[in-house]
Amino acid sequence: MISMIGLTGGLALLIVLTIRGMNLFIAAPLCAVIVALTSGIPLFSGEENFVSLYMSGFSGFIAAWFFMFLLGAIFGKFMEDTGAADSVARWIVNKLGFKHAVLAIVLACAILTYGGVSLFVVAFSVYPMALSLFKDANLPRRFIPATLAFGSVTFTMTSAGSPEIQNWIPIKYLGTTPFAAWEVSLLVAIFMATFGYWWLKRMIKKAIANGERFEERAEDPKIEARDYPNPITGVLPLFVVLGLSFLLHDSLAQLALIVALTGGVLTLMVLNFNYFHNLGRAVNEGTTGALVAIGNTAAVVGFGAIAKNTEAFQQTVEIMTQIPGNELIGAAIAVSVMAGLTGSASGGQVIVLPLVAPHYIDQGVPPEQLHRIVSISSGALDSLPHNGYVVTTIRAICRETHKAAYGPMAALTVVVPMIGLAIAITIFSIF
Repeated sequence: MISMIGLTGGLALLIVLTIRGMNLFIAAPLCAVIVALTSGIPLFSGEENFVSLYMSGFSGFIAAWFFMFLLGAIFGKFMEDTGAADSVARWIVNKLGFKHAVLAIVLACAILTYGGVSLFVVAFSVYPMALSLFKDANLPRRFIPATLAFGSVTFTMTSAGSPEIQNWIPIKYLGTTPFAAWEVSLLVAIFMATFGYWWLKRMIKKAIANGERFEERAEDPKIEARDYPNPITGVLPLFVVLGLSFLLHDSLAQLALIVALTGGVLTLMVLNFNYFHNLGRAVNEGTTGALVAIGNTAAVVGFGAIAKNTEAFQQTVEIMTQIPGNELIGAAIAVSVMAGLTGSASGGQVIVLPLVAPHYIDQGVPPEQLHRIVSISSGALDSLPHNGYVVTTIRAICRETHKAAYGPMAALTVVVPMIGLAIAITIFSIF
């Protein structure tokens, strides 16, 4: 009982502190200590103590993702410093008009995500263009995180055929393919894309009606008036990243992103070398941004490492995996709750699938249906305020606050996927 109070209390406190803007290097370990103390995990003694468990999660994430964060941040800074992002943004505005600026950002994120580029890298890469588009269109900048997230973690991340791990993890446990239940997945993706885009535009329109406009900040890039590079030189590096990640994904898996991003950075340098405003500063700022972003995310992952080793967490897993009634509903609830507790879509799947997959398959649940439900459900409650991607995108990349930016993001990355999940379960139950 005490362990459960500590787990839920620690998670709630982490969410509150995150929303209030406390530094995650302080908030996450502090809340993890509360969880550990109430669950009998020793702080320093023994092999599995607080320090070793927390740091295994913290350092493990950095070891797995450091080069992707670094290259992604540098790529984004190079797009910004050379003026390539501004050039692409102005070209889009001239061709599509200001009213389609948001659509352009969503499509850019969707294409990169469905092409296999990491969600974090997409945010780094597209943010400079998004900032330029929002500035040119005079849209409230607090909606940039929601726009980036909507194009990345909703109708693309968990859809059939997506190379993101949230669509691939179930294959190991269910023996399915990345295209499992693609017909239903397509319908759900179309719904999430159209309804989410309508909702996003409605929120922005309402904010503008209330007097909100784009507000420049001192830290925004200041590039002196000069010739901008051709927009094609800003688009080609993006396609290099997309193409290399797609071609090398099967052979190199996650390491393909390192090659792809390196190719993108080099392509951008070759095409726009003469347009660099301050190459040295761009490298330094990109590196610093990458360290802050990966550190924030790793801090939350460390909290999840402590949570997963508590008695309350194990009890929660058992309860969630034994929910009676419709098996698909039970699986959806189990994965959603686990993703919310760990702040990770992939984490929720990895914890739940080994337990529920054999049971539900023995009950006659089609593996393709279970695959799609697990995938979609993992992309809903994972986007709570303490999620690593949410924190990185809002705080480190866009430099916003949760108070200003999380509301729209929650609407698009939590509510919209939950509705899509309900639609998928309904279709599977009827047909």
